[in-house]
Amino acid sequence: MSRLEECIKTTPELSAAEHSNVPSAKSSRIARRDFLKTTATIGGGLWISAYVPELAARPDSNAPASATVFAPNAFLRIAPDDTVTVISNHSEMGQGIYTSLPMLLNEELEADWSKIRVEAAPVDPVYNHTLYGVQMTGGSSTTPSEWERFRKMGAMARIMLVDAAAQKWGVPSSECRVEKGVVIHSASGKKATYGSLADAASQLKPPANVPLKDPKQFTLIGKPVRRLDTPSKINGTAQFGLDVRLPGMLFALVARPPVFGGKVVSFDGTEALKIPGVRAVEQIPSGVAIVADRFWPTKLAREKVKITWDDGENAKLSTSQMLADFSRQSATPGNIAKKTGDPAAALAGAAKTITAEYDVPYLAHAMMEPLNCVVDLRADTCELWTGTQFETVDRANAAKTAGLPPEKVKINTTLLGGGFGRRANPASDFVIEAVNVAKVAKAPVKVVWTREDDLAGGWYRPMWHDRFAAGLDAQGNPVAWTHTIVGQSIMQGTSFEQFTIKDGVDSTSVEGAADLLYGIPNLQVDLHSPKIGVPVQWWRSVGHSHTGFSVESFFDEVAHAGGKDPYELRRKLLANQPRMLAVLQLVAEKAGWGKPMPAGRGRGIATHFSFDSYVAQVIEASVDKDGTVRVHRVVCAVDCGRTVNPDIVKAQMEGGIVFGLTAALKTEITLENGRVQQTNFHDYQMLRMFESPQIEVYIVPSEQNPTGVGEPSVPPVAPALTNAIFAATGRRIRRLPIRASDLAGGSEAKS
Repeated sequence: MSRLEECIKTTPELSAAEHSNVPSAKSSRIARRDFLKTTATIGGGLWISAYVPELAARPDSNAPASATVFAPNAFLRIAPDDTVTVISNHSEMGQGIYTSLPMLLNEELEADWSKIRVEAAPVDPVYNHTLYGVQMTGGSSTTPSEWERFRKMGAMARIMLVDAAAQKWGVPSSECRVEKGVVIHSASGKKATYGSLADAASQLKPPANVPLKDPKQFTLIGKPVRRLDTPSKINGTAQFGLDVRLPGMLFALVARPPVFGGKVVSFDGTEALKIPGVRAVEQIPSGVAIVADRFWPTKLAREKVKITWDDGENAKLSTSQMLADFSRQSATPGNIAKKTGDPAAALAGAAKTITAEYDVPYLAHAMMEPLNCVVDLRADTCELWTGTQFETVDRANAAKTAGLPPEKVKINTTLLGGGFGRRANPASDFVIEAVNVAKVAKAPVKVVWTREDDLAGGWYRPMWHDRFAAGLDAQGNPVAWTHTIVGQSIMQGTSFEQFTIKDGVDSTSVEGAADLLYGIPNLQVDLHSPKIGVPVQWWRSVGHSHTGFSVESFFDEVAHAGGKDPYELRRKLLANQPRMLAVLQLVAEKAGWGKPMPAGRGRGIATHFSFDSYVAQVIEASVDKDGTVRVHRVVCAVDCGRTVNPDIVKAQMEGGIVFGLTAALKTEITLENGRVQQTNFHDYQMLRMFESPQIEVYIVPSEQNPTGVGEPSVPPVAPALTNAIFAATGRRIRRLPIRASDLAGGSEAKS
């Protein structure tokens, strides 16, 4: 999901047009659940801590029923048995925040790490994102946004526990210290565990001033710590959405239109209802729902339902036609996203000009755990279990669909088997649909999407076309750069539109292009946003996923056209970007840039700035005679500010690299006669283990605040690969995924 600092000043549930009955987060913070808040100013920002009675009253699973649980704020509980439960307001989808957030909190709390547990937060404004104003996970923003808040929460608890011990012993708090969840009075040697102080600490008021450690005193942050969620995922106790079981729960699948925007004309469920266990076949807004006792009868029954569809106005959509249309449109001026100098004059006076066009396809998120949602809808309440990245939005939309006030809707956020943005759907499509199915089922029901449903279900990364022109001076240096982008807006038609679209330019469409770091004096980036009936939304790295490929690939073309080494030209044009320059130089050093390569192997380089992080990559690749691409080695350098857990940073870089290679080499969504052509992993393939290259990740030490790591390694992958292919074969790749047919038969240059 994209960074939305400029777009979310209010929450989607505040939209008067869509959710007039939903109170704002600001106006409802006290009224909704009697939150008692204290505020303090830190670093120019507003820190809001919350004491939540229901969390304090909730018994810890390991504590006696009568025991007092210490809950100094909404983000942690300490039980008498010393167990510390960290309440995570962000969803765990494999990125490691169920470890990094507790690390932030425990750096200041100083509890015994072996006693730390994590659970998902309920939905409430106290858990809203510190930047975006809604409870959500995305934009590679969890650790950056919680860098101060979670440390404050831990420090608050530690201070109260120390004060409780000091009062008990009749000594000054300043004479006490903490070691692994034990308060120690240095002079007398008296000791008390956090758990034994829970009752006394609960009687104290939270401190108004909560100082934080100097980073030089960190003992946990910056260290490789084993992930807290790994054991449960190994032993099978971890609960994903697909694992949820409720008494009397039914299963449901939905037959959706084969063409986006299509409608049900009529249906006949007679044959489906003959299958044992099938309870209902009913029309809902998104199609026809089939409800049964178990999943398999539901699947068999769906195949038996006879449906007549009205395909609607999108029945003639085809990828080939869109490609042609996009190319034609890119030849005309679009809405200006960025302009410096006089690009037209600089191009006209250039000693040499080069042009190129690039294409990338629609892409599905293809999470390993397909979409699912369990709903227990009753007359006056609605409870959901699902893996979501968008709790605030989903609760508001579920409430509207159920005809209930938001406070009567409870969302239980499970672990996510992958998200990549799909589970942060601005329309809450899979949640609203499940609530509608629950109306038909009249019992707790789990709505499951099959892999075929997932790939044909829309909400893709948009298809993009990029047209470039560059002008070089007599010495081969770029003096002009123009970039016209054509592709659907993901913000158009959402409640975010008013904040992200200005003068016809969706900022998420041009990110990575309009904020180009290279020092080119004359620059223009413009945009066309055609309206097409294919549902699109953010996909891991959002706009950067296409601009990273096109910009860095074309930059390589510019370098070679001017007789420049691609690395050296980057060094020159990044002279005023010290952090990116340092990353570039590190990756070149570690990759051995300029050193001889084995015969037939090429080396490519690319950089990209996204989510406030700086990444550079070098890829070594070769091409077989039949056009098969072999990726041998990927070297990655990243500056993401101060690292909380270097192992998690490396894992995210590695995961993003494999994710990016999959998109570069394997995947695309195509349409013919309005219908998606891909159906499962046989024709929407993933990179296999035997195809994965050697990956090396190097982290630039930094004392800056943390920045994003979940997405920034994706954008440079494809261009580093295509630049390596050019170095090996002399052939340029300007469309993804890379096709063997474009590379088979030799190494002569091909434009």
